[in-house]
Amino acid sequence: MSDRDPRELVGSAPATEEKVLEAALRPKSLEDFVGQTTVRGQLSLVLESSRLREAASDHVLLSGPPGLGKTTLAMIIAAEMNAHLRITSGPAIQHAGDLAAILSSLTEGEVLFIDEIHRMSRPAEEMLYMAMEDFRVDIIVGKGAGATSIPLELPPFTLVGATTRAGLLPGPLRDRFGFTGHLEYYSAEELERVLRRSAGMLDIRVDDAGFAEIATRSRGTPRIANRLLRRVRDWALVHGVAVVDSGAAGEALDTYEVDRRGLDRLDRAVLEALCVKFRGGPVGLSTLAILVGEETETVETVAEPYLVREGLLARTPRGRIATDDAWRHLGLHPPDSAQSGRIPGDAPSGPWNGRDS
Repeated sequence: MSDRDPRELVGSAPATEEKVLEAALRPKSLEDFVGQTTVRGQLSLVLESSRLREAASDHVLLSGPPGLGKTTLAMIIAAEMNAHLRITSGPAIQHAGDLAAILSSLTEGEVLFIDEIHRMSRPAEEMLYMAMEDFRVDIIVGKGAGATSIPLELPPFTLVGATTRAGLLPGPLRDRFGFTGHLEYYSAEELERVLRRSAGMLDIRVDDAGFAEIATRSRGTPRIANRLLRRVRDWALVHGVAVVDSGAAGEALDTYEVDRRGLDRLDRAVLEALCVKFRGGPVGLSTLAILVGEETETVETVAEPYLVREGLLARTPRGRIATDDAWRHLGLHPPDSAQSGRIPGDAPSGPWNGRDS
């Protein structure tokens, strides 16, 4: 077993002001949770059944893009079950001993939340199989021929796993979850409901048009919506605005370089690099990352998903290309198909280098 203190693996992060505010804005029950109607209804049945059976709930796997409420739902599950919540993350569990230290300290009915569960080490994953199914782990003591296995019985507990990349989870681990829910992006109307609740808690007055303006720039993500609302609150406080309308919200978010489609500085830098420097592409990922001064992983995981979803960027075997909508969003004209030697709809010609896709 690892000699690391289990509290190091599950300890709380520094309580900065942003963290405190974010925690305060989280809904505390399924009734207060906005959106995700299907997942919320299914999860409510699972939790109600476990309460009627007076037993620990089935293990729950929540998947979906960042910021949609996976951590919040894990907290709600613990609250609904009147159980203590233990929080850790996949990257923090790099050895089987790390996981054994956490599991051995659980109490009956406790909820263990593992964020980014797909990033756990393989030995820890294999230990988790038996813990989830049989509530037992085998601790290996010693090495070589003298090593012995000591079985350790665990109290019934509920594991809640969260992942942004469900496809990276091995099948045996995914199959051991009794309930799997996938969270979808929010509509503008749902985000407005999130913002109205948050505005009341932040004591900021916003009219209907102001809520709509913030919601349309929030990329379908409640976490981003709440963050933008806090920035609008700061702007309104400094400028002495009593009620935030559409114009005030727009001016505030323009100050923070968030445009009308929710694109930020990095998003626009990627599109400008494609359109201005490479006439629309195709461009390799590594070259694109160098042009915008960011790491390759940052461009691929932070900027690209939203740009692709908005139809502003496309991924092809030869590299990234800008769509006609991207040119229009930047106020530019796409290169003429005849002059560029390509047929309409094809990727514009231009230099290419770096990763393919």
